[in-house]
Amino acid sequence: FQEIRKRYDFFTICRTPNIACEVTMQPLRRFDLDASIIFSDILVIPQALGLSVEMRPNVGPVLPEPLQTPEDLKRLAPKGAVDRVAYVGEAITMMRRLLDGKVPLIGFTGAPWTLMGYMIEGGGSKTMSKTKSWLLCYPEDSEKLLAMLTSVIVDYLEMQVKAGAQMLQIFESSAEHLTKGDFLKWCLPYLKDIHDQLTLRLKEQSVPLVPMTLFAKGAAHSLTEQSTLGYDVISLDWTVDPVKARQEVGPNITLQGNFDPQDMYKTPEEIRALATDMVLKFGKTRYIANLGHGITPQTPIVSVEVFIDAVHKAF
Repeated sequence: FQEIRKRYDFFTICRTPNIACEVTMQPLRRFDLDASIIFSDILVIPQALGLSVEMRPNVGPVLPEPLQTPEDLKRLAPKGAVDRVAYVGEAITMMRRLLDGKVPLIGFTGAPWTLMGYMIEGGGSKTMSKTKSWLLCYPEDSEKLLAMLTSVIVDYLEMQVKAGAQMLQIFESSAEHLTKGDFLKWCLPYLKDIHDQLTLRLKEQSVPLVPMTLFAKGAAHSLTEQSTLGYDVISLDWTVDPVKARQEVGPNITLQGNFDPQDMYKTPEEIRALATDMVLKFGKTRYIANLGHGITPQTPIVSVEVFIDAVHKAF
C-alpha cells in the first residue's frame, strides 16, 4: 500500500475502482484472513456533499473550508450525493468478481456524529470542542445536519448492498468525545434510523438484507442501549472487557474485537498469548476476532501473521 501511495494521491486510490481493488486484495494475498473490507474512506461523504477533503502527509485528513456557522449548511448539496460516490459501488462489484466467493466483502461508512465532527473541526480533533459547541449553541441546526447525513448514509449503504457488499460496518469513531447522555441524544437516534431505514428500504425492494455492524469507539457506557438498535454485530474497542460486554448485550448479538493495536508491537510470543486469551474470554460463538481499532502503519508483518494464526488455532 505504501508503494502505491507513492504513485497516487489517497483519494485518487479511493475514486479509481481498479486501484482500490488492488489495495483491498493486498492483505488477502499476504495473510490468511476470513473476510475483506473494501478500500475507501469515511470522508468520501463530506466530499460528496461538496466539501473539499485533502489527505496531507504526516497530518491526515484536512478539510480546508469547514462548517463554521449554520449558514454554512447552505454550502452542502445532499441531492445527488450518492451518485458522486458511485465509484465505491463500482469497486465493490469489481471486488466481488475478483474474490469469486473466497471470502465475504464488507462495505462501510462513517456515522453521522463522526462525520459532523470532521466537517466542523476541519480534520481530526482531540477535543471536538467546535463540534460540541454546535450542539450547545445551534441544537436545531445540529439536528438538521445529523439528519441530512443520516439520509445520505442510508442512500450510500443501499448502493453498497446493491453493488454486492455482503456486510456493512458503521463507524461512530468519535463517540468517545461524548458523555453517555450526549451519546444517547446525539448518536443513538441516528444510528437507529440508519439501521431501520435501510432495512425497510431493502425489504420494500426485495433486496436481501446483509448483517450490519456498529462500532461506537469509546461508548462502552452504552452497550446495553446499543444492543437495542437492531444491529447484528457490536464492535468493541480495546478498553472493553469481553465478559462484561457479553453480559450487557446478551447472547443473541455477535461481538467483534478487541485486540489493542499497540499490542501488535509486542513479541510474537506475547501476541500469541494475548490473542489466545482474547478468544477464550469472548468465547467461540457469536464472535468475530479483530483489533479494537485500525492497525497502525508501522505494525510488523510478522505480528499480523502471528495474530491471525493464534486466532485460528484458538478457534
